[in-house]
Amino acid sequence: MPRTTPPAALILGGAGLIPFLGLSALVILGHSPFGLAPRPLLAAYGAVIASFLGGLRWGAAAASPDGRGADYVVSVVPSLIAWAALFAPAPWDLRALGALVLAWGLVDQDLPRRGLVPAWLGRLRLVLSGVAGLALLAAGFLENSLISG
Repeated sequence: MPRTTPPAALILGGAGLIPFLGLSALVILGHSPFGLAPRPLLAAYGAVIASFLGGLRWGAAAASPDGRGADYVVSVVPSLIAWAALFAPAPWDLRALGALVLAWGLVDQDLPRRGLVPAWLGRLRLVLSGVAGLALLAAGFLENSLISG
């Protein structure tokens, strides 16, 4: 396993933050460019990414020689919570998704400790989950708070 983060992971991981940061800013500012409402787009993107995070654990379990059943069970939790969050009323949808993404960055830290993923992935996940989760939480708490007159 590589010891340093591959450039492609850094580039694609960073690019994946662009929708979180851009859509969160639009939600906070109360802007709807081109008639597109950024709030549902942000919630949907957050739910998709949360599902992706669960897939990381599923893949690690599948690649593991012992393939612990508990890892498979835990891997579906983000998808289920994210799906339920999409039905929550505003602002709780974005707040729930933000808390989920932040928490899952910590939950998955057992994967590198157990040798199921490289250490660089654990570090990268903390940064990406931190930024994405905080962006969702900011939008959930500050929606329309910076509307300019």
